[in-house]
Amino acid sequence: MYVACSTLSFSKLTLEDALRTAREMRFTKADLAVHDDGKHLTPAEVLADPAKCAQRLKAANMPLAAFHFVTECAPDVFRDRFRAACRLARVCTVPVVTVPAAPLGSDFDAEAQRLRELVKIAEGEGVILTVETNAATVTADPLGAKELCRRVPGLGITLDPSHYHAAAHGPLDYDCLFPYVRHMRLRDTGNKPDLFQVRIGQGELEYGRMISQLDRCRYDRALTVDVRDLPDSPFPIEPEVRKLKYLLESLV
Repeated sequence: MYVACSTLSFSKLTLEDALRTAREMRFTKADLAVHDDGKHLTPAEVLADPAKCAQRLKAANMPLAAFHFVTECAPDVFRDRFRAACRLARVCTVPVVTVPAAPLGSDFDAEAQRLRELVKIAEGEGVILTVETNAATVTADPLGAKELCRRVPGLGITLDPSHYHAAAHGPLDYDCLFPYVRHMRLRDTGNKPDLFQVRIGQGELEYGRMISQLDRCRYDRALTVDVRDLPDSPFPIEPEVRKLKYLLESLV
């Protein structure tokens, strides 16, 4: 296992500055947000000129652990943008592309079919598709996330445990997901929805326990620091990013 950093920790910076900051903080790799409304790379930019995007990423001289791919568009456009992102991932030796699951309340069978199609596209480019755990999607229940992986061979989980710790009715047990985890995002979180992101050390996440669980499953991928630079954050982000980096490095 190694410690990476999400570019969402530096969402106010340009792509180049965000990756430079992660490099200067001595992160091993970065988790790159490819979002419609992001300042880094957008899915539309990747589709329009993948060669230029590849040049920008290679020039940044910061290896990437994953793409976090989020776009809202018609299904055929989504597939084209997703295919372009997977191709860029292959060119830049990025092993994992993460997508959000369908919104909570969506048809589960239809979502499984959609993810089967995306797995085929990803595997065609030699990358792993993961679906992220999120309280606003069909992965809000850990058993639902596990069932998606059972129904969709080749699908992995990007585990964001904050969504299970800050659940509406109290923390949820997500141990069943560790065998399916292919990527990990971390911040500190309390046990209430309004404590989703708190200062490092003020939350309830048991990092050592999670890392032990991952180790038992022979997980050898990224532990991504994902302390997000939100507009209404009550504390400065960069010191918290550093603290979580040092904490995780002391445990692996």
